[in-house]
Amino acid sequence: MGALFSVMDAAMLDQFFNAAEAEPRLYRKWEEEGCFKPSMDTSAEPYAIFIPPPNVTGVLHMGHALNNTLQDVLIRFARMQGKNVLWQPGTDHAGIATQMVVERQLNEDGKKRTDFSRDEFIEKVWQWKEESGGQIVEQLKRLGASCDWSRLTFTMGEHGDPDNQMVEAVRKVFVELYNEGLIYRDKRLVNWDPHFQTAISDLEVEPKEIKGHYWHLRYPLAADENGNSVTYEHPVFDEEGEPAGTETRNYIVVATSRPETMLGDTGVAVHPDDERYKSLVGKFVELPIVGRRIPIVADEYPDMEKGSGAVKITPAHDFNDFEVGKRAGLDVMNILTSVASIVDGDEADTAAIPQRYRGLDRFEAREAVIADFEDAELMHEIEKLKIEQPFGDRSGVVIEPWLTDQWYVNAQELAKDAILAVREGETRFVPTNWEKTYYNWMEDIQPWCISRQLWWGHRIPVWYGHTLEELASDLPTIPSKVFVAKSEAEMLLIAQEYYGADVEVKVEAVTSWHLSAGDVKSVSLVQDPDVLDTWFSSGLWPFSTMGWPNKTQELDTFYPGAVLVTAFDIIFFWVARMMMQGIKFM
Repeated sequence: MGALFSVMDAAMLDQFFNAAEAEPRLYRKWEEEGCFKPSMDTSAEPYAIFIPPPNVTGVLHMGHALNNTLQDVLIRFARMQGKNVLWQPGTDHAGIATQMVVERQLNEDGKKRTDFSRDEFIEKVWQWKEESGGQIVEQLKRLGASCDWSRLTFTMGEHGDPDNQMVEAVRKVFVELYNEGLIYRDKRLVNWDPHFQTAISDLEVEPKEIKGHYWHLRYPLAADENGNSVTYEHPVFDEEGEPAGTETRNYIVVATSRPETMLGDTGVAVHPDDERYKSLVGKFVELPIVGRRIPIVADEYPDMEKGSGAVKITPAHDFNDFEVGKRAGLDVMNILTSVASIVDGDEADTAAIPQRYRGLDRFEAREAVIADFEDAELMHEIEKLKIEQPFGDRSGVVIEPWLTDQWYVNAQELAKDAILAVREGETRFVPTNWEKTYYNWMEDIQPWCISRQLWWGHRIPVWYGHTLEELASDLPTIPSKVFVAKSEAEMLLIAQEYYGADVEVKVEAVTSWHLSAGDVKSVSLVQDPDVLDTWFSSGLWPFSTMGWPNKTQELDTFYPGAVLVTAFDIIFFWVARMMMQGIKFM
């Protein structure tokens, strides 16, 4: 009878195995029965992997498939060993990428972000997230990833709960680092994306080799303090490159791939060992088509073997020039707006720029500058060659170094213990050759710019108001009192104590200041409009997903994780930031 029943059962089976039907059904059953949840057996060895949270805008590609399959193999093997296993899933809010997706949708309807208030736009992003942001999660499930989906976490927390635990974690870290002096505001050069009008990180800049030019420009030497002409002897060479004597010059030649930046030049640098120019150090050039006198300074940055050996210095629009300018005490003059046009209006530096260039797009200004140099017979040479140009990896537009106020983390200080953790073997890289890459990044780490000029993201928990001294006198346009707190309610308590019980303290939505001198009956505060770099919040991922800053059983059991499986290209983006913040706060 047993054999008969077996034949009958077999006859009832489908002729072909239908994976598309069977796999989702089986997966659903595993998930419903809690097969992917930790056992929370305190006697079992804990084993945790924190998934690198994919962008909520993303879809699976082959890299995701490989990465998550490797994690799944480790997770399932650990379960078979009887360990208490957690694979923590989630998605990242991906500030620029998500805002870009929603703005594109608005553009298709003939609208733009600024047609809405900030709150209205953010609500549209949340709507998009709830309707379309779960695609990559469903793909991971279809792949068979055995994450504990009951613990699915989003780096922005839950919609409709502005003070949820994920937000609380981010604000706590910001406030504590600020109070320790490890977060600060500074005016520095950043990589500026003129399309999104926000700062972006070095690793979000994509260098591309393109066909370009070096324009060699003649800068006439200015008369000395007695009104005498200044000249010097410059070596000349024959067609074979052999020395052929010298010629008397009353100009110095500089080369640039961005001629429009000369409008913001505040100096010319030569190497202190360059015999050609030693007599010129301390002298001045007359900046062509602008008419400003700018100094010739000695600095080791110029390469004596490259070009003329003299370099135009534009501190507000070139990272190397910014450092030269600091060393030489040169003026810093910003010539560009946030959309990369020449300043025209109330900007402090507008007056120093000839009227005919004001308001021009940067590339229009380039053509105008080139034409004016040629008309003035000051174009020494135009060299065609390939140049490396920086592009925004998401916007695709040319990135500009731009001088602006931003919030920074003292990453150099936080990196010390993270470097030590690898050196002493607490954290191991597999394969070990990536340790060298890690050290190269971490030992030369620069201040981490954490502010982004976006609407979607964790809002910076900083509010601005006038000082008591400013309230008692003629008010400046921009208030200088800063209040930093984990919530608006906490900030208002701090502000009330500062201003006094008889002053009404309120928060405004926009930065408008209309108080008259001596009016201290009410004070208006405004929150910083910027949001935090996405990597600031995802750097807290392993412990914020465990309930931190609250003390939880999950945190005690599973942190730190057993292994991280990730791509090499986010070692600095994500891994290093998790190490710095994890060591600091855990």
